[in-house]
Amino acid sequence: MLVGFLGVCLAVAGTAGVLTVGPALLWYASLARPLLSPPNWLFGPVWAVMYGAMAVAAWMIWREPGLPRKRRTALTFWGVQLALNASWSPVYFGLHMLGAGLVVILALLAAVAATTKRFYRLDAKAGLLMAPYVAWVGFATYLNAGFWWLNR
Repeated sequence: MLVGFLGVCLAVAGTAGVLTVGPALLWYASLARPLLSPPNWLFGPVWAVMYGAMAVAAWMIWREPGLPRKRRTALTFWGVQLALNASWSPVYFGLHMLGAGLVVILALLAAVAATTKRFYRLDAKAGLLMAPYVAWVGFATYLNAGFWWLNR
């Protein structure tokens, strides 16, 4: 089942990757950048680690014995955050809608935090695996807000 969780995350990552090359990169490079914007090459490796960690965390919750209702709820939250994650790149890079991207990423941040909390209650290690993802999405939210503000 770990392969299944990794496969789902890989599909989301692949979709985001397709949307962030070519013309999207030219558009993105033309934008005024907020303070603390990392170099573009950093995003791929960081997201790879984040997707791997979130897949392993979900697998750990899926394997957790007992509490089927709480596991199902936690994994539903995980699915919601992954769907929001998958929707951000098409809105931001595909449609060039920085404001709408900000709305999506704020919802994503809330969903990732809620997922992490639920995971932590079921398995502290799974929750801790999600913690860097919360921080990264928080940073990405700051960047999205900065890009929106500077390029309105």
